Amino acid sequence: MNPGNPKLSLIIELLDGEGISYRRISHEPTRTSEDSARARGEALETGGKALLLKAGEDFSVFVLSAALKLDSQAVKKRLGVKSLRFATADELMDLTGLVPGSVPPFGEPVLPFPLFVDVSIEANDRIAFNAGSLTDSVVLSTVDYLRVAGGEIFRFSV
Repeated sequence: MNPGNPKLSLIIELLDGEGISYRRISHEPTRTSEDSARARGEALETGGKALLLKAGEDFSVFVLSAALKLDSQAVKKRLGVKSLRFATADELMDLTGLVPGSVPPFGEPVLPFPLFVDVSIEANDRIAFNAGSLTDSVVLSTVDYLRVAGGEIFRFSV
């Protein structure tokens, strides 16, 4: 375990508890999806980009392929909200204890928010993501990820 990374510890506990096999990678700090993919030796598309967004009055986690961009209109339409914005770095730190680029693609019990997963995640046989820090990544099968993470799946990428 990494006592300096409580989110990673929660993720590992969750995966181990479900008997899910995964690969844990420690790497140099990565600030972009491209850097993370390189450090992991994975295709950019395999990366699960997790975004904390404020939709209307509520924050939620949205996960899409790191190779794609967020379709804000699709999210607003699906959730029936007029406003949608990224959490600020300060809000992210206050709400999660995380810095931008380190958000793992999970809601409860890892992060206290509803989880939404883009259909682009289903297109790959595995998902790779930064796990609560800029230096820790986890790679696991998409099937196992979707089973353990849950979340509502719909298209919100372009």
